[in-house]
Amino acid sequence: MIRVLLADDQALIRAGFRALLRAEDDIDVVAEASDGAQAVALALQHTPDVALIDIQMPTMDGIEATRRITTSSTAVRVVMLTNYGLDEYVYAALRAGASGFLVKDTEPADLIHGVRVAARGDALLSPAITRRLIGEFVSRPPRGSLGTALELLTNREREVVALAARGLSNDEIAADMVISPATAKTHISRAMTKLNARDRAQLVVFAYESGLMR
Repeated sequence: MIRVLLADDQALIRAGFRALLRAEDDIDVVAEASDGAQAVALALQHTPDVALIDIQMPTMDGIEATRRITTSSTAVRVVMLTNYGLDEYVYAALRAGASGFLVKDTEPADLIHGVRVAARGDALLSPAITRRLIGEFVSRPPRGSLGTALELLTNREREVVALAARGLSNDEIAADMVISPATAKTHISRAMTKLNARDRAQLVVFAYESGLMR
């Protein structure tokens, strides 16, 4: 069972998401918050698998709430809720530990799929979000302090991280490298362990900030 926390200051939004998610046999909404501070407290209390958190909320915004949740618990995957596909806070949210984004007016099937993807530890980044993210990173110089971490990776691991940063799935990475999906998954897992990355979204952040991707 995938346990979900909903955090949005609009009761109608929460009610709609709750109804959709609870209609699924493998998903349950275990807690709801109306502001960022409440979201942090409930996330630490219930340790949900996925927290759907609105970026703009009173008391504490979604980005700060995400930072506190992901710092305190490595088990919670945070998916940011936004009104716009190209939200100005994409970069900051990923740096805070978010695993991905969902637009509030997304199709019900996409919402449910997104929760399942996040629960698996995969990055939930649409092509439009990825383009915006790349635009943010290329405007910033690489962080030299990440060079040492990059040296921890084998050549194959660097290759899979670079492909993951382009948004490729394990199957697509396997096809590109002419290896099995299981081998691609193993390379990704080892890279995540070496880099202490929570999920694939954090691999994307690392790939650009280290200069591996330009």
